Amino acid sequence: MMIELYQGQSPETLDLLLRRRSTSAKAMGEPGPDAGQLRQMLQAASRVPDHGKLFPWRFLVIEGDARAALGEVLAEALVARNAGVSESLKRFERGRFLRAPVVVAVISSLKTEKPIPEWEQRLSAGAVCQTLLVAAGAAGFGANWLTEWCAYDDIVTRKLGLGEGEKVAGFVYIGTATAPLEERDRPVLDEIVSHWTPAE
Repeated sequence: MMIELYQGQSPETLDLLLRRRSTSAKAMGEPGPDAGQLRQMLQAASRVPDHGKLFPWRFLVIEGDARAALGEVLAEALVARNAGVSESLKRFERGRFLRAPVVVAVISSLKTEKPIPEWEQRLSAGAVCQTLLVAAGAAGFGANWLTEWCAYDDIVTRKLGLGEGEKVAGFVYIGTATAPLEERDRPVLDEIVSHWTPAE
């Protein structure tokens, strides 16, 4: 059955990938995915290539009141960086995770039980973020993969519960687009594709 699945064609999937566009976190609103929809998205995102079958990533779902609570952590971290920070900037940071109904923090979690290069494990976490974007789009939602300063701040990552060898690969915002998506410039394929040939 699995062999038949891979031999089949899915033009709808190709069409989705060719049309894929991020929805700005600033242009999202309700509704977000329900628990079942989100679970399906996370299941899809966990099927990425993973050398060594290490699962070198995990998910932190931030929704409901937890979004505002994490915003308070951001404001605290901002003051720790600069005690004279403006009230308007603190207010903005308090609302950062309120921009979408659901935010999924994809945590890159380095595993050491097998000799798999760190680079490959981090790339696998990046693949999780991208697949989550595609899964959200396939479910009819807008999504945006961001990191921003808070992904690298020690106070924030500690409050998120990150351990040794863990990093935020991205915050994936998921909700309903509140404005039309605008296409952006894409690379000219002929300028980025070459064919390797052996030296004579």
